[in-house]
Formats: sequence, C-alpha cells, structure tokens
Amino acid sequence: MEKKNYFQGTGRRKSAVAQVRLTPGKGAIVVDGKPFEEIFNRPEYVRTVMKPLEVTETINKFSVMVKLSGGGVSGQSDAIAMGLSRALIAVDDKNKAVLRQNGLLTRDPRTKERKKAGLKRARKAPQYTKR
Repeated sequence: MEKKNYFQGTGRRKSAVAQVRLTPGKGAIVVDGKPFEEIFNRPEYVRTVMKPLEVTETINKFSVMVKLSGGGVSGQSDAIAMGLSRALIAVDDKNKAVLRQNGLLTRDPRTKERKKAGLKRARKAPQYTKR
C-alpha cells in the first residue's frame, strides 16, 4: 500500500463542520475552491484560522484545503481552526502539547438551544397579563 501524501482533520463548532486536508506546500489556504480571505474578511476570523499554524510555526510549510458545510462565518472559522489543529497532530505528535496549551483542541460544546412549546423562543415567554 502506498504512503498518504496528505494529513486530514475534522473540526466542528455550532452547526459548522470543516474537513481540513494538509499537503506539503507553500502556505495557500483554499476554502471551497476560493482563497480563505474572500470568505473570512474580518481580521478576527483570519486570526482564528491562522492561529494553529502560527502556534506550531508551520505557516509556509503546508497548503490547506478545506470543505465547509453548515453554520455561519464565526462557527466556520472556529471549525477550521479545530480541523487544522487535528491535522497538525497527525503530521507530528509533538504539536499536541502546544495546541492544547493554546486551547485549540477543546471542542466548544455551545450550540443553539431548541425552542420550547408555549414560548416565543428557547426561554422568552409571552408577556404575563394579570387581568
């Protein structure tokens, strides 16, 4: 069997799922066929996506291909960061300690709470009238 020439990681956040694939390259990040700067135009989202690469000092060593599904821009950027972190662990196990210290391996479990019957939203009740 031949050796794989890529490393893969899956990240999830809210309702967003990111499948991240790392290949040796010059540092290009492509999300659904577009450069990631087109999708993540705010600096905080760019910082979130780049953080795993900065922390492990692998910014220009790998090219990143991402498939996204679901969620909004914030959840998607966090999902990509987690997927990147998991892929970097597949590259080298020594990265795990550094990524764990920076909180990049912990899944954020917060999701939208479901709407309850008789309420307007998950917790907002209709106005109470005494008479």
